Formats: sequence, structure tokens, C-alpha cells
Amino acid sequence: METILLSLQSLGDVTLILAAIVGVAWGIVGGAMPGISPSITMALLLPFTYTMSPAPAIVLLASTYVGAEYGGSIPAILIRTPGTNAAAATVIDGYEMNRQGKAGEALGISLYSGVLGSLFGLTMLILLSKPLAGVALSFTPPAYFALGILGLSVIATLSGENILKGFAAATLGLMIATIGTDPVTGGNRFTFGSSDLLTGIAPVMIMVGLFAMSELLVQAAGKSGGEKVTSRPRIAFPNFAMARRLAVPQAIGAGIGTFEGCMPGAGGTVASFMSYNEARRWSPNRSQFGKGAPEGIAAPETANNAVAETALVPLLSFGIPGSNSTAILLGGFLIHGIAPGPMLFQRSGDVVYGLYGGLLAAAIALLFVGMALLPVCIWMVNRPKPWLSAFIFALVMSGIYSIHNSLFDLSVLLIAGVVGFLMRILKFPFLPAVLGLVLGYLVESNFRRSLVLSGDDYSIFFTDKISFALLALAAVFIIGALGKRVFDFFLAPPNADKAGDVA
Repeated sequence: METILLSLQSLGDVTLILAAIVGVAWGIVGGAMPGISPSITMALLLPFTYTMSPAPAIVLLASTYVGAEYGGSIPAILIRTPGTNAAAATVIDGYEMNRQGKAGEALGISLYSGVLGSLFGLTMLILLSKPLAGVALSFTPPAYFALGILGLSVIATLSGENILKGFAAATLGLMIATIGTDPVTGGNRFTFGSSDLLTGIAPVMIMVGLFAMSELLVQAAGKSGGEKVTSRPRIAFPNFAMARRLAVPQAIGAGIGTFEGCMPGAGGTVASFMSYNEARRWSPNRSQFGKGAPEGIAAPETANNAVAETALVPLLSFGIPGSNSTAILLGGFLIHGIAPGPMLFQRSGDVVYGLYGGLLAAAIALLFVGMALLPVCIWMVNRPKPWLSAFIFALVMSGIYSIHNSLFDLSVLLIAGVVGFLMRILKFPFLPAVLGLVLGYLVESNFRRSLVLSGDDYSIFFTDKISFALLALAAVFIIGALGKRVFDFFLAPPNADKAGDVA
């Protein structure tokens, strides 16, 4: 209670509130631009924090993180382009609602869920910081490997009606994840002598290529998906009945987002996909998922915004940045001579309480700044299709080029777009490929580190209690998904509705 009161008192500082508003606005803009990740958006602001006081500087960076995690959903819904990695799950049902002329409703659900996720994540950050950080430190390489396998188990329910195509797509993602430097030996692999491949292929390039570039190619080829979308140029927040319908998927997203945020290395992408999967599993409207289900937006958006808050738990309590974004935030602390860790609350308690208060202001600002920006975005998407396609193409190309200022990245983007176009024609789902790409490094690196620690003894994955529990949970998910498919095939009525392919 004392922490909450001190955090609220910090809101008397006008500079904190201004920093929160500016950070959220800049984060939404950065997150809405494909290729400009939250970490890049934060890094662009880092030089401006040198001359600021510590508390407003930290709030500015952290608020940018919050805004960017939400901002990624805007292009995901409007132009089928995830602005951030975590927004890839929002594409599935968000873009379908947009195609049905419900862009305002979809964006309203996204904003509403994002604000709730931020407030819940902030509450968990304040109340459970030290206990949750202790859990995070108990994760060993076997546990992280099992966490990755748990994430990959989602593939069994994201593969549409053809599970073999789903696993083939996931294998493609895992193969791309092996390109670059070996995580254990440091040697080069699958680089074919190209220095551009030494650092691997950034997931955002593949995601934007699969989702956005393939969509442009589909429209250019005159295939389905190029029809004009008519949307109301204003936000439509959920009414009471819809809010009740979304309560369960939002609770699922908040819980998974809190857990994943406190685990260094997991992040919003894993939380979004797992939340989407669990919301679909427990929804009475599961047949609507992939066809424009509001729950398919609410769950992942609540999760990735909760992650933006709870990802600070290991950073503040132990000085461990669990992602690129929190590493940038760590840099902001160090610029002002503040070392996150066990002594942070004793030595710089005012900065911590100011951060909490600033994040509260950021969550509230997210609602109003989002309301101000979203109608403009909806208006833009209703422009003539050739204009919009040209704008999307220029935005995607410039966004990807800005990551490394490399033409090689653009070639990767175009290749991914062609692959995505072929996957659409052959009806291969995208999401297993994205999930395999995102989790590939986590799974491989921790699998090999575990074997190094155990002397090639595979029993380490079962003797580690956390690893065993997560692997058992993954097995339950896979067996349950396969069992449901067997039931539907042999016992379900011939005309029973089935969930569509969520490519």
C-alpha cells in the first residue's frame, strides 16, 4: 500500500505526465510502422534523455514501450501487417473483421484490451515484483527449452484442418531460425559466405514478408483479398454485452502475459500466441476464430500489453533485461548512473515510484492518444486501393530498410513475400512458420546448453522440476488437440462447423 501511495504522489510532477504522454504517442507511431520494433522506437529517443532528470527520462522510455506494443495492432488490423512481432497473432481475426467492414470495432477492442492489459500488468509489477522475479531466476536452460516446446505445442491447434501442412510450415520457420551464428560454438552456419547472414534473419522481416508483401502480391494477381473495405471512420468500443464476452479471453491474456513477461527471453510474441490459442480453446465460439472473432483480438492484445509492464520485473529487481526493449531501458538507467538490482529500491526509490506513477499515466494516456490517432488510420485505409497498396509498399520497404540500412534486408523481405504468396496458393498456414521462427533460437540454444551442462544426459529435462512440468503441459496440449481432431473426424456430425484455416 505504501508503494501505491508513493507512486500516486509522484503524479504531482507535471514532467512525468508529459513524458508519459509523449512516450505513448511516439510509441504508437513507431509500433504502427512495420519494421520499426519497440526497441528501435525506444532507441531513437535514448539520446534525448541525456539532459533530462532520471525519473522523466525512464518514464519516457518505458511509456514508449507501452505505446509501441499497442501500436503494432493498428497495421495488423488495417493492412494485415504486424507492426511488431507480438501483433502477429492479432492479424488473424483483426484483419478479418476489417474485411467485414468492422475496422472501428476491431480497433476499439484492441485499444480497450490494451489499456486493461497495461493496468493489470502495472498492478502485478507493483504488487508482485520481487516474488515473480524470484521465479524468473529459478528458470534454468532445461526450463527455457521446455517453455519453448510449450510454445511450439500451440502449432497443433493453429494448423487449420491439415496438421501436416502446419508442421511443415513450422519446420520452415525453425530452419530459418538456424541461419547465422551457432549459439554454442560461435561458428557460422547456413550463411553461404554472406556477411549479411552472420546475425541471422530478423523475425520481423519474415513476418512482414509473409503477411504484408504476400497480401500485396495477392491483390496484384487479382486473387481474393483485394476487395475494398468500407469502415466507419470512428472508434467503436465494446458495449456491455461485448465486454462480458471478452472478459474471459482478456483474463487469459492478462494471466499468460504476466507469466511470460516475468520470464526473461519469452516476451510478448510467445504470450500473444499462447493467449490466442488458450482463448480459442476455452471459447464457446471457437468456430469463429480465424473468421473475425473479437476474442481473437482481445486475448493477444491484453497479453502483449501486460508483458510491456511485467517485463520490468526482472530488470528492476535483478538488473536482468529480458528483451531488446528492456535492454534499451537498462541503458536509460545507466545513463543516469542508476544500477537496477536488489539495492535499487533503497538507493533510488524515488525513481522507481516515479516510474510506477508514469506507467499509470501512460496506461491512461494510451486510451486518449489512441482515440485521437485511430480515426485517422481508419480514414487512410478507405482510400482508393491503388493508392493504399502503393503507400503500404513504400511504408513496408522503408521500415525494413531502416532497420540496418541494407538492401539485403529488402531482398529477404521480397523472398519472404513470394514464399508467403505460394503458401497462400497451397493453403499452408502462416502462424506455425512464424511461431517456429520466433521460438527456434530459444529452443535450440537452451536444448544444447542443457546437454552441455548434463554431459549429454537427456534426463536433465525430466529431473528439472519446472522443465518436467512445462513438458507435461505441452504434451497435454498436443494430445488434446490431436484427440479433438480424431473425435471430429470419426464422431462429429457430417455438417458440424469446423474452425477455419487460420493462415
